[in-house]
Amino acid sequence: MFGYRVPAPDEAMLISGGRRGLGGAPFRVVTGHGKFVLPIFRKTRFLTLSMCEAEVTETCVTKQGIALHVRAVIAFKVGNDHESIINAGQRFLSDQDQMSVLTGRIFAGHLRAIIGSMTVEEIVTERQKLAAEVLDTSKTEMAKIGLIVDSLQIQSIDDGDTGYIDAMSAPHKAAIQRQAQIAQAQATQAAVEAEQAAARKQAEYARQTAIVKAEYSAEVDRAQAEAAQAGPLAQAHAQQEVLAAQTELAQRQAKLRQQQLVAEVVKPAEAEAERVRILAAAEAQRMKIQAEAAASYDRVALDRMLIDQLPQIVKEAAGGLAGANVNVLNGADGLGEIAAGLVSQGLTILDSVRQNLNGQDSNGQRPEESKGNSLLQLPTSKGKRSDDGPVDVD
Repeated sequence: MFGYRVPAPDEAMLISGGRRGLGGAPFRVVTGHGKFVLPIFRKTRFLTLSMCEAEVTETCVTKQGIALHVRAVIAFKVGNDHESIINAGQRFLSDQDQMSVLTGRIFAGHLRAIIGSMTVEEIVTERQKLAAEVLDTSKTEMAKIGLIVDSLQIQSIDDGDTGYIDAMSAPHKAAIQRQAQIAQAQATQAAVEAEQAAARKQAEYARQTAIVKAEYSAEVDRAQAEAAQAGPLAQAHAQQEVLAAQTELAQRQAKLRQQQLVAEVVKPAEAEAERVRILAAAEAQRMKIQAEAAASYDRVALDRMLIDQLPQIVKEAAGGLAGANVNVLNGADGLGEIAAGLVSQGLTILDSVRQNLNGQDSNGQRPEESKGNSLLQLPTSKGKRSDDGPVDVD
């Protein structure tokens, strides 16, 4: 449409003529939208807001007096706020290429100032610190001309022919070379060990192969030997089986003959011996019964005879007292005791005779051992005092 102007996204449209802009600026700033501009009465110009680049190559002297050739690259642009656009428009609108030139000169001066306060070691090892300090010192000046710096990169630092940086890096190079040599030696050692391990594995494989071949060969030889010995071994086994069968047959025949001998000789002999033993036992039992019967008859007859002779025995015993001088105490009681002793002596003699007839006397002796022991012993009474006084028996 006629009179309607629209700036690009990376541009700021500056409209001059008519009323003034913000802060008394000689133009108005339009960004991001279009605007009607009266032809002839208004004039429109465009200021770039895109990224710009400035390269700085400068020789700087360090704190140690060593000259360094420094190369840096600065990325900058016009600020997005109206104040920055107005400042940049007033300075660079007619010749916008001057922004890169001026920026390079500004940073060259700050770079020389910052490097002059640092040593070579600090510059080489702390490049980021150098860039940060340069940005901080240049920020105020860049803001005055409406520019902002996005980044500053120190691309190279060279000391020319002095060799200071090379000398400073010599220990590190030596260490790196030493580490490289160590790594190479370790790699070589690892390679040698790997080769040795491979050789050992090959030798082990060859040994196992030889062992397996030997085992196979031995197994084949053993099979051939067994096959060659199969015939004689089979014949020997057959003969051994025949001998075993013959031996078993002989054992069975001997066992059968033994059983026949037992049936024909031993059993009849045992039967005859048993018959004789039974007959002898029966005969002995019969004789024992007869002997016991005879002994019993004799004992009955002897008892009867002893009983018949007991008065005579007592009489004879009393007759032995006829010439004895016996003092009888207690009167009639003493005479009764003497008579009772005579009768008891007779009964003792009778019992001794009975025991002799049974084969043993009352002391456990044979009859022939007890001869002379059955003498008549008369009891004697010791004298005792009595109220009736002593009695003399003539």
